[in-house]
Amino acid sequence: MTLRIAIFAALAGLSLSAGTARAEAIVNILTGGTSGVYYPLGMALSKIYSDAIPGIKVEVQATKASIENLNLLQDGQGDIAFSLGDTLSAAWTGDDNAGFTRKLDKLRGIAALYPNYIQIAAARDSGIRTLADLKGKRVSVGAPKSGTELNSRKVFAAAGLTYQQLGKVEYLPFGDSVERIKTHQLDAALQSAGLGVASIRDLSNAVPMTVVSVPAEVVARIGDSAYLAATIPAGTYEGQEAPVPTVAIINYLVTTSDASDDLVYQMTRQMFENRAALVSAHAAASEIRLENATRGMPIPLHPGAERYLREKGVVK
Repeated sequence: MTLRIAIFAALAGLSLSAGTARAEAIVNILTGGTSGVYYPLGMALSKIYSDAIPGIKVEVQATKASIENLNLLQDGQGDIAFSLGDTLSAAWTGDDNAGFTRKLDKLRGIAALYPNYIQIAAARDSGIRTLADLKGKRVSVGAPKSGTELNSRKVFAAAGLTYQQLGKVEYLPFGDSVERIKTHQLDAALQSAGLGVASIRDLSNAVPMTVVSVPAEVVARIGDSAYLAATIPAGTYEGQEAPVPTVAIINYLVTTSDASDDLVYQMTRQMFENRAALVSAHAAASEIRLENATRGMPIPLHPGAERYLREKGVVK
């Protein structure tokens, strides 16, 4: 009898565990390449949410970043995602030239995060010092169908450069671009990321490099309010002794209209209340500010995020 009771209890426990597992909601965070900034921040969010929000299982997916992330969200293949602001705006309007064949009408905003900085890293021995020096050189412009590649097109066009004027164009993620510069297969790479991105830090520690400036007059010619004049501070990378003018684009955390109000409320709240954990994952998160959460948001806020931001006085 005792044995039967023990077996029944064990089976009941297994049944309860299985039921609990089935009850867990899967939250899939869409990020970017593993050598960028989105991925470590996504990993940090995963831990924050797993620890603070009961009843969910959090997964982190490496992707080609903004454009792929937003298309996946629209198709129900992700729950929250990182995106560049100009890409998000193009997705909301359905800009085919930017990689969106339709308006992604399910997208909803959670919060503005930190700015991406356009960082053009060149091997010092390539002789590249200015944007004009990129003519005839081998340049990586970012992974195919990525927000970085969209940024590359706009920045180069404003500088009077076409891809045809470059010696060779490669469409590579951050880590691959850096490895090819190290082995003299590429001369430079444009990367759109937070300051101190791991790929360019790796490059600066491996070979002498130059960070190419994007002058304010070039930024003005882009003609897009999502692009802001900015500066890469001196000492951001090994051997970078002076500040470098460039352009920045705000990043956003995005979800969809299918996400529950209560879940998005908790995700928004926990992100801001555990900001220190994000900063520990990557210094770029130090620029995340609650008071800037709606800055330039090109899509409607999700009601769950809006509720939290209203409570904090950010939304009136």
